[in-house]
Amino acid sequence: MEEELPLFYGESGKPVRATLSSLKMLDVGKWPIFSLCSEEELQLIRQACVFGSAGNEVLYTTVNDEIFVLGTNCSGCLGLGDVQSTIEPRRLDSLSGKKIACLSYGSGPHIVLATTEGEVFTWGHNAYSQLGNGTTNHGLVPCHISTNLSNKQVIEVACGSYHSLVLTADGEVFAWGYNNSGQVGSGSTANQPIPRRVTGCLQNKVVMNIACGQMCSMAVVDTGEVACGYAHTLVLTDEGQVYAWGANSYGQLGTGNKSNQSYPTPVVVEKDRIIEIAACHSAHTSAAKTQGGHVYMWGQCRGQSVILPHLTHFSCTDDVFACFATPAVTWRLLSVEPDDHLTVAESLKREFDNPDTADLKFLVDGKYIYAHKVLLKIRCEHFRSSLEDNEDDIVEMSEFSYPVYRAFLEYLYTDSISLSPEEAVGLLDLATFYRENRLKKLCQQTIKQGICEENAIALLSAAVKYDAQDLEDFCFRFCINHLTVVTQTSGFAEMDHDLLKNFISKASRVGAFKN
Repeated sequence: MEEELPLFYGESGKPVRATLSSLKMLDVGKWPIFSLCSEEELQLIRQACVFGSAGNEVLYTTVNDEIFVLGTNCSGCLGLGDVQSTIEPRRLDSLSGKKIACLSYGSGPHIVLATTEGEVFTWGHNAYSQLGNGTTNHGLVPCHISTNLSNKQVIEVACGSYHSLVLTADGEVFAWGYNNSGQVGSGSTANQPIPRRVTGCLQNKVVMNIACGQMCSMAVVDTGEVACGYAHTLVLTDEGQVYAWGANSYGQLGTGNKSNQSYPTPVVVEKDRIIEIAACHSAHTSAAKTQGGHVYMWGQCRGQSVILPHLTHFSCTDDVFACFATPAVTWRLLSVEPDDHLTVAESLKREFDNPDTADLKFLVDGKYIYAHKVLLKIRCEHFRSSLEDNEDDIVEMSEFSYPVYRAFLEYLYTDSISLSPEEAVGLLDLATFYRENRLKKLCQQTIKQGICEENAIALLSAAVKYDAQDLEDFCFRFCINHLTVVTQTSGFAEMDHDLLKNFISKASRVGAFKN
């Protein structure tokens, strides 16, 4: 079974599942807890969930389908078999070989996870039987929950503060845990120790989605999507309209005030259709994304009350919770796909010196450099004229060395250079010859960064030769500041007579030879 993804709405108004490519995002490093991971570890992450009362716990999967956990481990919620905190990612070996389809967390915290095989595992805080294993003992390791679910394939999970819901492939809902407000739908307020099917008004209905608030539960049986916050609820209709109700002490309903609402009230975002709404029971924050890609947030944002939807610079609702929610948690299991899309610039870089696609080759020092006529004409005035009526597919070049000419052509593809300061001098000559002023500046920067006592005179000579005044001034100042060592180098001994005369004259004027 493929991973469960958010419902979007197409032109027909019918719900469609988002593709993984539409969720390509995402810098997990925006969540503070990930600062404990190395860059190498972050690059391997493919799914992630940040949770806990301070956003200090995380579970993530890697490219190798391994599951790792990290953080303070409250109530054993990391599933490692102990209650020790860890700042090093530790592999969750008890779930080895399992692939995560969906995951949710409660306030204790407790974790409910469904695998791609439809199995359910729970662990963590269990004072209210929210793990569904029939006990009230905290679960220090993942426990497979099969009671009443053994022949069911679970496709979605949702956690309230201390209760749990699952949705099966055939549209049935099972609930367990804390029930002081009737949130498990059993008809009483007694806690429910094991999964029990929710019947009542759902008896003959096929449920499409489930969601939990702090102490409430919701099921969608018709076209639509629901997201529950700490004590408020958002609903997205098939026409892209958002409605909200419940607690509003931080403006989390987005109605322009802080008055609680006991019935659905429209949230005015903009004329564009809303395609995604976001909230989680651990925060008083709300977010929405429009069809045009704009992301709005409202409610409690970094301790401030935002009472109307506020346009952000984010491209996904996940970033709202990373950067503005308190605590900084994830509102859903993140899917981080490797972005294999190449920008125009990256595509051009890749094609440089590629014999398979090139239609022109330069012969320099007996070696070929492969290029594309159209790109050279677009990028360089010299080639625009020289290649205009040239039908040849080989150009011989003897004026410049292979490293210098290759660096020049590569610059036209990449907008950057990577050369030693000495080779950059040759490229500076070429840039001057072709009147490539930006390339000339890049060469001067490279030379400045690579100057030392041994090559300072040679670089000064080059700057004078190619009329690079800024570079000449820089090299001259360097020589003066290191005068004793510079005057003892072979470069100084072999210095051109006129240049030496000029150098001594300028050095005298700045007082270099005074005692």
